Amino acid sequence: MQGKGLITIVAIVLGLICLNELLPTWYASKIEKQATAIAGDNPEKYQKEIARLSKDTLNLGFTKLYYTKAKDKEMKLGLDLKGGINVLLEINQRDLVNDLTNYSTNPILIEALNKTDEAQKNSTKPYIDNFFEQFDVVNKAKGANLKLADPEIFGNTTLTEVKYNTPDEQVKSIVKRKIDASVGTAFEVIRTRIDKLGAIQPNVQRVPGTARISVEMPGMKDIDKVKKMLQTSAKLQFWEVQQVPEIAPYFQTLTTMVAAKGDSMGVAKNVNFMNLLQLDKLRSNGVASVKLSDTAVVNKILNSKVAQSLRPANIKYTQFMWGYKPEATDAESLVLYAIRGNINQKAPVDGAVETANIGYDELSRVVVDMQMDSKGAKEWKTLTEKNVGKPVAVTLDNRVYTAPNVVGAIPNGRTQISGNFSQEEAKELVDVLGAGKLPAGAKVVQATVVGPSLGQEAIDSGLMSFLIAFAIIIVYIIFYYGGAGVYAVIAMVINLFYIFGIMDSGDFTLTLPGIAGIVLTMAVAVDTNVIIYERTKEELFAGKSILEAYKDGFKHALNAIIDGHTTTFLTAVVLFFFGTGPIKGFALTLMIGIAMTLFTSVLLSRVMIFSRLNKGKGLSVWTPATKNLFRNTWIDFIGKRKYAYIISAVLTVVCIISIATHGFKYGIDFTGGRNYVVRFDKDVKAEDIEEKLVALFKTEDGKNSSVEAKTFGNNKQLKISTDYLIQDESLKADQIIEQKLFEGLKSNLPAGTTLKDFKSADKDHAGIISSEKVGPSVADDIQTHGIYAVLAALAMIFIYILVRFRKWQFSLGAVAALFHDAVIILGAYSLLHKYMPFNMEINQDFIAAILTVLGYSINDTVIIFDRIREYLREKKSLTLAGLFDDSISSTLGRTFNTSFTTILVILAIFIFGGDNLRGFMFAMLIGIGFGTYSSIFIASAIAYDFLKTGKEEEVHGRSTSAKEELASK
Repeated sequence: MQGKGLITIVAIVLGLICLNELLPTWYASKIEKQATAIAGDNPEKYQKEIARLSKDTLNLGFTKLYYTKAKDKEMKLGLDLKGGINVLLEINQRDLVNDLTNYSTNPILIEALNKTDEAQKNSTKPYIDNFFEQFDVVNKAKGANLKLADPEIFGNTTLTEVKYNTPDEQVKSIVKRKIDASVGTAFEVIRTRIDKLGAIQPNVQRVPGTARISVEMPGMKDIDKVKKMLQTSAKLQFWEVQQVPEIAPYFQTLTTMVAAKGDSMGVAKNVNFMNLLQLDKLRSNGVASVKLSDTAVVNKILNSKVAQSLRPANIKYTQFMWGYKPEATDAESLVLYAIRGNINQKAPVDGAVETANIGYDELSRVVVDMQMDSKGAKEWKTLTEKNVGKPVAVTLDNRVYTAPNVVGAIPNGRTQISGNFSQEEAKELVDVLGAGKLPAGAKVVQATVVGPSLGQEAIDSGLMSFLIAFAIIIVYIIFYYGGAGVYAVIAMVINLFYIFGIMDSGDFTLTLPGIAGIVLTMAVAVDTNVIIYERTKEELFAGKSILEAYKDGFKHALNAIIDGHTTTFLTAVVLFFFGTGPIKGFALTLMIGIAMTLFTSVLLSRVMIFSRLNKGKGLSVWTPATKNLFRNTWIDFIGKRKYAYIISAVLTVVCIISIATHGFKYGIDFTGGRNYVVRFDKDVKAEDIEEKLVALFKTEDGKNSSVEAKTFGNNKQLKISTDYLIQDESLKADQIIEQKLFEGLKSNLPAGTTLKDFKSADKDHAGIISSEKVGPSVADDIQTHGIYAVLAALAMIFIYILVRFRKWQFSLGAVAALFHDAVIILGAYSLLHKYMPFNMEINQDFIAAILTVLGYSINDTVIIFDRIREYLREKKSLTLAGLFDDSISSTLGRTFNTSFTTILVILAIFIFGGDNLRGFMFAMLIGIGFGTYSSIFIASAIAYDFLKTGKEEEVHGRSTSAKEELASK
């Protein structure tokens, strides 16, 4: 065999590389198991044991293994396997544009920005592209003929590259470059902050073409701390403060107005605004001391359009800001401050901090000492000189940390923040300030939290499904193909070893869908061997020697294998580029698996088989029980196609009607919202829980928000979804929802459960074991990308089939079959989502399942089309109908074996692979079944109907050529 030596060398080298990459994972796991065996559940003892065992080394001759280095190099596990936090941060691009225009108040600019904000809600375009479009629209509508290089737009001291006569297209290019650089700066700041959080194996990536940053931190538990650390812009500002005498008349006016027009301000008329302010309890430089429970009402009143219109000249630009936390003297209230603003709301001092450290004041209270940069120091000196004897507020992200009276001018840029800090709070503030200032605000638009216990369960269930699927495949393939099946199993084991090694060497993250991708790869590997062995059997039945039969079997199977693998690979590529998060992991493992399957099952397996055969040893390709299975099977498929058309038409119509009338249950990644998986210590009824929560989740106008509670896995677990506060992506909104959820479920939780326990449940406590948040803008992007992914996959498959088979009729048949399969799956989800005891939402996992099914279905179709193409060349005497029937019948062994083993594998994952994968696998089960059916009765039948000439007479029954072949055997 040509290239035998090269293939052997590549296999050995690749094996050594994978071994070297996987050894650290094995060694780190070995040390951790030893530590656990000694320490048990005692975390402190565990850390001591790890420290002790870390001093040991393992010398293997070619390498030395140390625990600390091995831990750094071990295979990364995704959140669904390890637990942890994943957030998608979006940098506020309006802030970036404002900064580049030097906070211009030009009305055309402001209107364009407002319209851009609205357009972004339903757009997948970058913010800045939408802004330029809206600017042109507003500019023309106003007849202003304003250039982007105008001093009131981008032609200012901030952008020195922009001159007055710089063309608009050039300005756009400069602005885009600056914004991209700012997002890059934000990326570096975020990465520095994550390092300070102490996350193990964090994964921080920019999302190409957007102002978004993906952050994954396995093992982290405190989501509030993470969100706060990542979202804080560290925009430290210093403002002048207005006091009660200036603001009190305005508050009196609002008190009267609330009594008269409270409903138009969003509050009840009987609310006494002045009483809410508790001026008699005020002990600081603020203008009110408001109970924590009343802050939302006060915000509503102050931010209402009525209140804004009543502002007198002296407080036209005043910003009302809350204190960072309650004062030590009153833990139940927050101080409200009146910050003296200006037309562009630019702070008098807005300097970056050079250094920040924890210190102590004269009363030994924790404070934060800071040194400003040179620009900030100069501005700080001017501000303190101007306000001696008056208060100055120190704010961070529009929260007032302190507002002391200025004793004297501060010339050197040194200052101190005191805010009733705990040691931990001061450290968090120092870490944020020390990591640097974000160029703009950031918000969490998507977040996933998986508890460590759920992660361990996912590992256990994933491993269980993997082992069961692998055992099924081994038993079946050896039972069906005998000795040849043993070589197939050996090739599969090597294939798996390569996949894990390549993933580890590429620093890729293994996820639960990734494990599903690997299991599906095993099914693809089985398919490859089935194609080869079925062709080899045909050659043996034709009277060839065992050596010649294997040679021709590999030769004739190659085209079908390449076509099938290419279409599946293309589908995986589409998934990788259009999918997000875990779906990328699924696609990545599938791509690596397909490539390795070609190498191991086609090239390496061939080397092993022919090494045996060339020594004169035999190698069976069947067992007595399977030798003649499907050998004499012949079915008049073409003659029965009209019945299939009727069945498919009825099913398609039913599915379309259901889709039109019942619709779907969309997941939050398509609609936006929040999901919580809550575990209880006893059985609960989803209907009762949902009823309790609906009463709590009411909007400001008193309407009920969407709330759904559904059993998830077992009767002690619920998946709770809501779109309450869907437009509010702040940390505060997350905390409000978690508080309401806790209140609604408290009676079903063990006595003594606290909010903190509830938010971070583990295997021994009831509470939230995983949560997910998707903002509306991200949901819109995911939905759009999902549609693009399906269309792109269909287009790629159509073009590939057209190029390979050179007849549009084959492409039409293939795409029609894929459309048929997609409609059937969608219809099943529409009909059954209310009744199935597992998740049947339309989400990005479902899109991945659809695309995977399309890849499988086209693979099946290609095998039949390849045989039709072969027979078109070799069997000229046959009628077209007879030729199609012979082609489909001759591939029945392959069709059955591949579909049967794939369905068994998917059933193993469906039953044992965990709750998160059941909906995904259900779609796969339906798809594989109907994919096999459509390859025969839709794809082939439509190709036949469009290929045949009007004069041709159909053959019903075995063709003459086929009968002669059978008689000769």
